[in-house]
Amino acid sequence: MKIKKNKIAAFVLALLVALPGLGWAKGGASSLDFRKGFSAVAAQATPAVVFIQVEKQIPMGGGMPYAFNDPFELFGDDFAQRFFGGSNGRRQQMPNRGGRPRHQQMFKQMGQGSGFLISKDGYILTNTHVVGDVDKITVKLADGREFKAKRIGADPKTEVALIKIDADNLPFLKNGDVQKLETGDWVIAIGNPFGLKETLTVGVVSAKGRSNIGITDYEDFIQTDAAINPGNSGGPLLNIDGEVVGINTAIYSESGGYMGIGFAVPIDMAMSVKSQLVATGHVTRGYIGVMLNPGDVTQEMAKSFGRTEAGGVLVADTAKDGPAEKAGIKSGDIIIELNGTKVKDGASFRRDVARILPNTQADLVVFREGKAKKLTVTVAIFPNEEEQKGVSQENGNTALDKIGFDVQEVTRDLAERFGYETGQGVIISEVDSDSAAEEAGLKPGMLVMEVNRKPVASVKQFEQAVRKVKDGNLLLRIKTEDGTIFLNLKLND
Repeated sequence: MKIKKNKIAAFVLALLVALPGLGWAKGGASSLDFRKGFSAVAAQATPAVVFIQVEKQIPMGGGMPYAFNDPFELFGDDFAQRFFGGSNGRRQQMPNRGGRPRHQQMFKQMGQGSGFLISKDGYILTNTHVVGDVDKITVKLADGREFKAKRIGADPKTEVALIKIDADNLPFLKNGDVQKLETGDWVIAIGNPFGLKETLTVGVVSAKGRSNIGITDYEDFIQTDAAINPGNSGGPLLNIDGEVVGINTAIYSESGGYMGIGFAVPIDMAMSVKSQLVATGHVTRGYIGVMLNPGDVTQEMAKSFGRTEAGGVLVADTAKDGPAEKAGIKSGDIIIELNGTKVKDGASFRRDVARILPNTQADLVVFREGKAKKLTVTVAIFPNEEEQKGVSQENGNTALDKIGFDVQEVTRDLAERFGYETGQGVIISEVDSDSAAEEAGLKPGMLVMEVNRKPVASVKQFEQAVRKVKDGNLLLRIKTEDGTIFLNLKLND
């Protein structure tokens, strides 16, 4: 479609006349001089943004590890693979059918990311996958100073981590009001993409409340088109006043680079996690023991249960002797209110329940047999977190430490290389020498399809299945070059 030149000129003139009225000509940080762009925000915020470098000693199973120079190689999960093009597995080794290592050599692997100071005494927010399973954390400030950092705690379920350096009178960022943030608002990302320190990019809020993406267990992401790349992880997303509204956490990318879709954890969620990490070193979440039906309760679905209005969450089942069952919640109930607030969907309901302190009561309204019914449930501690309460992350999981081999996701490339299908299982990436796994004949490139008769389609499912082992024995269903076999594996002592 063609536009006449005089119409273009008129539009440009109208825009220039309107800009001062939009708050760009005079005033403070939120009324930036159009000629200066976002320099005021950069000057205000950059001193509080830090460069994080991490180190880990990793067993070397023969040959150089895959993507050794990838700055996100270290972080060891399917998160890096899907959003940053890194590799998977706790040791980041590509499967190799060329035999197993005779002995283990160690090498120092480096990784990097971003973070930002939230207090003058050295507390720093970042992402779990930046400072997760590492041996050493070094923080470099914008003024050139360098500190060794201590990890206070990390919460993989939200991708929020907290570290601290021993210093005082430091510059720090103030928190903005996420509730006031709207789609279309300007936002600024500052971080260290590809190791390029103090890089600033600008965009807008593309959407709020993004969930069901598959990045974390509890999702309420701010979506932005501000350019975010590997190395930005853990850095701040700022509003036009230079206040933090989110932690840059992931990008959606098919190439490993920027494609216009970035996700940030809202700062209010991050600060809630931070408070618990400071107090106890771990995060405790509320639990009521309901299994929700997947998908939204559409009007058509609601009509099947005698309700004319869409919305709420449909209870598929309740945990035996769990809080919901004790409160009288039944399969087929549609939960429509929680503590006086309408329930929109499953993701928001799970987040809201998780934020309720255990051993407190929550008021629910359920729709059952044509009527609304009020129920009160006593919220409990989420079972997995109750088991892990008081256990330091550094101690790790004993069952996972004893299995004697590592696995990683079956990517498209690996599936083509080994003749597998994605989602069919997890691929063995390395086998420890002198381990029960090696003695049993496990080799890199084999596919683990089941653990104790439970299918495992991802690294997360595999690790969850191994954690449940109580007697030290694993029954594995393995796919090899010669076919599919069952194998009993005794965990290492």
